[in-house]
Amino acid sequence: MFSVQAEQRFDLVLVLAVAALLGVGLVMVASASMSLAERNYGGPLYFFWRQLGAVGAGLLGGWAMLRTPTAIWERLGPMLLVLALGLLLAVLLPGFGRTVNGSTRWLSVAGINLIQVSEPARLLMLLYFAGYAVRRNQELRGSFAGFARPIGLSILACGMLLLQPDFGAALMLMVVTLAVLFAAGGRIRDFMICAAAVLVLGALAAVAAPYRVVRLTSFLNPWLDPYKTGFQLTNSLIAIGTGEWSGLGLGGSVQKLFYLPEAHTDFVFAVIAEEFGLVGSVTLVALFGVVIWRALLVARHAALRERWYQACVAFGFAVWQGAQVFINIGVNMGILPTKGLTLPLVSYGRSSLLVTLIGFGLLLRIDMENRGAVGRRRAAAERRTTA
Repeated sequence: MFSVQAEQRFDLVLVLAVAALLGVGLVMVASASMSLAERNYGGPLYFFWRQLGAVGAGLLGGWAMLRTPTAIWERLGPMLLVLALGLLLAVLLPGFGRTVNGSTRWLSVAGINLIQVSEPARLLMLLYFAGYAVRRNQELRGSFAGFARPIGLSILACGMLLLQPDFGAALMLMVVTLAVLFAAGGRIRDFMICAAAVLVLGALAAVAAPYRVVRLTSFLNPWLDPYKTGFQLTNSLIAIGTGEWSGLGLGGSVQKLFYLPEAHTDFVFAVIAEEFGLVGSVTLVALFGVVIWRALLVARHAALRERWYQACVAFGFAVWQGAQVFINIGVNMGILPTKGLTLPLVSYGRSSLLVTLIGFGLLLRIDMENRGAVGRRRAAAERRTTA
């Protein structure tokens, strides 16, 4: 017999896989950033301690999400949308946005960088779009207008992201939006129309900023200009190739020694490949595969129990993580243009890590509620049987 208490347990496989990726991330952030941290900040573990602090904050946020019923987020959907758009707008206002490396992505108060607003905005809009997909499901399935409204809101948010500019974050927000609409049963015809519009808008956005055109074309053959436009990618490819089968060992990377820019952030996968080789790289990808597979199972179980809001949230989050992993590794390997996206749970990036862990806390809450619903039904059936 199954007890209600046993059914309350959440997915241990998912928890262990996320914990393993967090451990890998902390070790590799320390390894990839030591030289940079020592030179610029006077201590080799500067980035490690900051990342560890983000892990602590993210675990607290994830625990809070685990303790909060998902029905609350469904009710608060419109307020979450307003908050998301407010964050994206605030960072563009003088005195609130902080410019780093030519992009105004950080919300700053009294000179202190609080958070990179695109990260929480993406999660907030995911929660809103999932609620919209449930409330307006018949309209979404039956008319283009119902399908186009969330797309319009997403385009508005993407426009503000492009003003920062943050092309990668805009792309990920659109991916999340389309994932939720797909989970809600949107018509293929509507997807094709919106996809064509997004491609046109994306092309216009790329052409409007010269650096985007360079990013979109230099990856095709980075060796044409290995010291300028292709510098980052050529060093990434050298790092990956140098690792061969088993790598140079932890700490043995040469490319991280001021050759490979952003070695501890966007290009940490290249350092992992150099230090642990093909074996380590495949193991890392397998861990991500487990995480995404278990997240999709959570979405499927919610759908089987007709918990449509939770199913849309879980599916959207799974696609978000999967797409970001695919894009980051694709950029590192030279099969996609540079997007400036981190490798979830592994790259250095406090805002990204914080929001990702909060998202996994939400995912575990959905899983726990799924199992609790099964437990209650089984307990009721047992009571009827013994009565």
